[in-house]
Amino acid sequence: MTVRLNPYLNFRDTARSAMEFYHSVFGGSLDLSTYGDMPVFDSPEEAEKIMHGMLTGDNGVVLMGADVPNHMEIGSNSSISLSGDDEAMLRSWWDALADGATISEPLTKAPWGDTFGMLTDKFGVPWMVNIAGAPGGDAQG
Repeated sequence: MTVRLNPYLNFRDTARSAMEFYHSVFGGSLDLSTYGDMPVFDSPEEAEKIMHGMLTGDNGVVLMGADVPNHMEIGSNSSISLSGDDEAMLRSWWDALADGATISEPLTKAPWGDTFGMLTDKFGVPWMVNIAGAPGGDAQG
């Protein structure tokens, strides 16, 4: 059996562009369904909004997202963390996510020896990137 934990992002009218952007960052395949695709949906003004989006990116990345209907509130108290030891891939993802983002912590050597950064992307989603330092490496940089 497999159990997978993956983030599910909520947007207000920007799920399509956000998920397409993440697809450009992480590659893989993107499946989008609109509210209008559902036979029981009866709100023409929201028919083109994304009811469910699933990005199955390269290297095991899975990200889901949807537009929250106008009558519902959007709330969030989380960040998405990307971590590992593939420095080239993680740096390329950082660079792509940084386009139009607010950088709260630049991607630099951290006191614990890894390379770490934090940003909020152009869709308001907070991300953390942690690139593992070399085993037994110098934490001083």
